[in-house]
Amino acid sequence: MNWFECKVRYDKMMENGIVKKVTESFLVDALSFTEAEARIIEEQTPFISGEFSVSAVKRTKISEIFRDDRADKWYLAKVAFITIDEKTAAEKRAISLILVAGGSFDGAYDNFKEGMKGMMGDFDLVSLTETPLLDVYSHEWKSAEDSAK
Repeated sequence: MNWFECKVRYDKMMENGIVKKVTESFLVDALSFTEAEARIIEEQTPFISGEFSVSAVKRTKISEIFRDDRADKWYLAKVAFITIDEKTAAEKRAISLILVAGGSFDGAYDNFKEGMKGMMGDFDLVSLTETPLLDVYSHEWKSAEDSAK
């Protein structure tokens, strides 16, 4: 699966009663850009009254997601996995992006450490930054038994 960042543009009623045009970001897993657009439309239709448009869909390089149902923010962890080249004895660093849920920076850092617990290889946390993502929609796989119903 690939992760796609989708931006949805719509009119939102603000707390002060003013209607403002906003663009919000979401993450969906999909096989193609077309599927990602269809999935975000399906996921957002119940939450948005009135018209909205998908203003952008872009593929991300996120390799893994550490969830926390209590968290309301998403942080992007840039992680360098360290290996040693046996022939040259040189250190190699492979960068991976991991999305981590957290209510705060400290919460996201704790969730990152928990998610990486048991990792056999060496790694460095290069950065941990808050993202504008509001939600992440994973594909729910149905078994052949569920599909027949």
